Amino acid sequence: MAEPKKRTNNSKQGMRRMHDKAAKISISYCQKCHEPKLPHQICYNCGTYNGTAVLEMKNKVAEVETKEEK
Repeated sequence: MAEPKKRTNNSKQGMRRMHDKAAKISISYCQKCHEPKLPHQICYNCGTYNGTAVLEMKNKVAEVETKEEK
């Protein structure tokens, strides 16, 4: 079986592994409610995409009030 002629030093090893690091998740903000969201995704808070209503969301405040009343 083949053996390496010389030991790879830490610098060369680090240069080779430089691109293996995990990338940060980019975050954009909703134009309507200014909540953080993933880019090119529908806002889960208000249901809009690029400032246009795409999903009809239930009112979260009304849901909380009805749960408290019961």
